[in-house]
Amino acid sequence: WFPRIMKGSNAGRIVMADSIEVWGKGSLVQHGQMNNRVYLMKLHKEDFPGIIEGVSRLAVEHGYTKIFCKVPGWAAPRFISDGFITEAYIPGFYNQKETAFFVSKFLSSDRQLGIEHEDLLNLSQLLKGKENGRDKRSLGKAYLIKELGPGYAEEISSLYRQVFETYPFAIDQPEYIRETMQDRITYFGVEYKGKLVALSSAEVDREASNAEMTDFATLPACRGNNFSLFLLSAMEEIMASRGIKTFYTIARLASGPMNRSFLKMGYTYGGTLIKNTNISGSIESMNVWYKSSGKVKYARTENHLIKGL
Repeated sequence: WFPRIMKGSNAGRIVMADSIEVWGKGSLVQHGQMNNRVYLMKLHKEDFPGIIEGVSRLAVEHGYTKIFCKVPGWAAPRFISDGFITEAYIPGFYNQKETAFFVSKFLSSDRQLGIEHEDLLNLSQLLKGKENGRDKRSLGKAYLIKELGPGYAEEISSLYRQVFETYPFAIDQPEYIRETMQDRITYFGVEYKGKLVALSSAEVDREASNAEMTDFATLPACRGNNFSLFLLSAMEEIMASRGIKTFYTIARLASGPMNRSFLKMGYTYGGTLIKNTNISGSIESMNVWYKSSGKVKYARTENHLIKGL
């Protein structure tokens, strides 16, 4: 089991970005030293079960300390019988018909046991508080929410460079932004006086009718304005109108405000991925949240969404 094509013109060229490869009949695998893991992002049915041996061999060859796989329910038992554990799940992930399981195998006890206990306690308190309900504050007339086109690639990558020291994908590179716009990702921004002050994106899997709500970032000087809530609401409305059935996110365990935002917006907690992702300079645990598009309410965004070329 070896990759047959490299996914993306930036793969292997940006030092801090892990490679994304297409394996076999169409399975998508990310791996590299930045996250120190193998991530099976998408499993093609014809690559199963041989791909289990493939990702395991790759991890051993490179000395990675975690194998992380997102797989449909029919494949999960075989992974678990091979020593994987279930860390999270999303019901209805595949066309609202089948559950996705996030299963992992740890190849280092340090990585498995190094969880952030204080952050987990904070998450527990957040969930017990059942903090939800829509925030009543408005965005303000000086701000515009935009769906961003290729002309914004330089400004998007510049803002991400200012916010994140490291990130699991090459979002700090304009070429990567333009390429993903053509492929699967829609970027959204909050603009103030002609300048972007906050960003997010929706990574769409049209075949499975789901979208990952991700890449939220706000310039430090502009935080505290609930931009993530307004962006998330706009993304939900647009994605639902385009036939997307399930929304989800993988949010930093350490980010109380981000987790609180998803809880407020009616997302359900699906589990915690232990020491999973290199973000802002270190490998952190991440929370999975999900929501059906049937729960989307269409009254949040005060301004009409503008298409930014």
